[in-house]
Amino acid sequence: MYAGRRSGYPFTVNKLWAVLALTCLVAACESRPPDQAAPSTTPSAPTSTPTTTGLIPPGAPTEGTRPPTDSLPPAAEPQNAPAPQQPPPGHQIRVGSAPEGVVVDAVTRTVAVAARRPNELVLINVDTGEITGRTPLPGVARHLQLAKPGGPVLVPVESANALVRVDLPDGRAEAQIITGTVPHDASEAPDGTVFVANELGGTVTALRGDDIVKVFTDSVQPAGLAPVGDRMGLLDVRKNDLTIYDTANLTIVGSTPAGEGPTHLVADKHGRMIAADTRGNAVRVFDTSPRQLAEIAQPGGPYGITYDSTRDVLWVASSGTNEVVGYDMANPMPREVKRFATVQNPYTLGVDSKTGRLFVAGATAGVVQIIDPG
Repeated sequence: MYAGRRSGYPFTVNKLWAVLALTCLVAACESRPPDQAAPSTTPSAPTSTPTTTGLIPPGAPTEGTRPPTDSLPPAAEPQNAPAPQQPPPGHQIRVGSAPEGVVVDAVTRTVAVAARRPNELVLINVDTGEITGRTPLPGVARHLQLAKPGGPVLVPVESANALVRVDLPDGRAEAQIITGTVPHDASEAPDGTVFVANELGGTVTALRGDDIVKVFTDSVQPAGLAPVGDRMGLLDVRKNDLTIYDTANLTIVGSTPAGEGPTHLVADKHGRMIAADTRGNAVRVFDTSPRQLAEIAQPGGPYGITYDSTRDVLWVASSGTNEVVGYDMANPMPREVKRFATVQNPYTLGVDSKTGRLFVAGATAGVVQIIDPG
């Protein structure tokens, strides 16, 4: 494991780079604008290289070349579903405006949800469904991951160009680290290396502790991340491919096509990576070579995705049909085992690996739906 975190900007690179931070308009997963944008600043030094459109910290080693973009399609968008005609199962908690980003920690029994107006992380008790705290954030966040069981929560704050770690269960936010232009997702490998996908900068930043140790510049619009052992998977929502990085040696392993419009990625306990192909209306399964192993159709713009390692069940939300589908993952080909109606526009969801309880964020209604699958 790498050295632990320290408060503030512990690394001279981060101190220098903080001055260079620019703010972009945020896309939806990959081009919807945020409700708030941080003030723009005038850079005091060059902030881009020929390989990328985004910020790179001075002195940080880089690898990769941004490919031509003229022929690439726009990023896939979640579908906009109408309000349900009947009340969906379970019960609902009102958390705030536009919740998008859910992660569940079975150790501390805490659900974290990113909400807006104000920008904050809402903490909920897994077992009681009660809100236990609200942590202010320095900008808009839309996707969350746990660094490890017990926390902290990795919060990529898009409009602040920064990563914030939030401890559980108390909700204490650590000092922000400037990582790149509009960080969309962040994921920690078992060895402690954190990868941050800077969506509108075309870069992937690798950190050890609070130190930026490398910046990959081979992306166009990096989005979903997931780790398997010493491999980190990344979905690029413009190139529509899956790239694998070596987390120990910090090198690019390779890439493979990932459908018509993939957006979000998880890993299962079998060492596979699973992508929601939103535009392609499918769920796709890959190994880390990388190579596609299987796919299954899921109409309605599959978008939010989470995995229950205890029950070996994958859950994928259809953004356009207000449904969540559960798949048995004993084999590479997903096998549908359950299906539930959800609140309107279920863009993200999380699962408690202890009880199997689902937490579905309804982006339109500002609620989290709690479902006990049974």
